[in-house]
Amino acid sequence: MFTGIIETIGTVKSTAKVGGDVRITINAEQFASREVNLGDSIAINGVCLTVIEHSGSDFAFDVSVESINHTLIGDWQVGVKVNLEMALLPTTRLGGHLVSGHVDGLATLKTLSEDARSWRMEFEVPDDLKKYVAKKGSITINGTSLTVNAVNDNLFDINVIPHTFEVTTLGQLAVGDQVHIEVDLIARYLERLLSGNAEPANQNLSEAFLADHGFS
Repeated sequence: MFTGIIETIGTVKSTAKVGGDVRITINAEQFASREVNLGDSIAINGVCLTVIEHSGSDFAFDVSVESINHTLIGDWQVGVKVNLEMALLPTTRLGGHLVSGHVDGLATLKTLSEDARSWRMEFEVPDDLKKYVAKKGSITINGTSLTVNAVNDNLFDINVIPHTFEVTTLGQLAVGDQVHIEVDLIARYLERLLSGNAEPANQNLSEAFLADHGFS
């Protein structure tokens, strides 16, 4: 799990096709002194990936076909800048919101304008995602936890303060660019519960049932 608070910006150092998948190497100087072990999770532009090799400030990851088909990773070239966040710990301050690192889809930046000292960005989401976007709700854009200002059908807008604009890759976006979107976890699970398709709770729960299954 992650919080959507970006820790540093990394750079794609290499990409290679390996047996139908893709292996990418990210250079992240700020993580060089951190305790990073093989198997650890790092969110890269909001995509949770597993460290498979680590040398100094270089971190390698395997990207499955599933991830390639639903993200922009397959288009990344050497030199591309990406937002990075290491998985949270039990002691981590939850400054953003709970983020799984599982991208739901892509959104497109439609407008970009200055708004006092901030930047206002308007994005368009696919039809299947718009129902999850709520005014004043949380949304993750390229791994960054942000608050939705307003919603109009497939469009929603956010404000990005100067600090976030500078320490993430959001400041490098141009109108027409696509980004990774992860909707709020609560919205996703609430829909599942309300749909009536979730497995019903066991209606025969009793002391005898618990005993038969080794709970007492």
